Amino acid sequence: MEEEKKAYPFALVGFFVTDKPVEEAFKEDIKPEDLEKIQDMIKEVIFKEGVDLAIAPFVVPPDQVDDALHQLADAIFGGEQEDG
Repeated sequence: MEEEKKAYPFALVGFFVTDKPVEEAFKEDIKPEDLEKIQDMIKEVIFKEGVDLAIAPFVVPPDQVDDALHQLADAIFGGEQEDG
């Protein structure tokens, strides 16, 4: 019998430095395949075998990180995410 999978939010925190406005710092033509490559690399480097991963790139002001993680979980899991 297969065990029930549970989802846990995680964050990779970094900084980028630019003299441009934030809106002009990111590429607009990112392909889904590009994000899949990044996702696969993170999965391979950080997680053990058997762990699935979903990522979504966005900039979050520091005082809004908790809310952003909840929104990401809701977007991925349709609001069925367990707290804890």
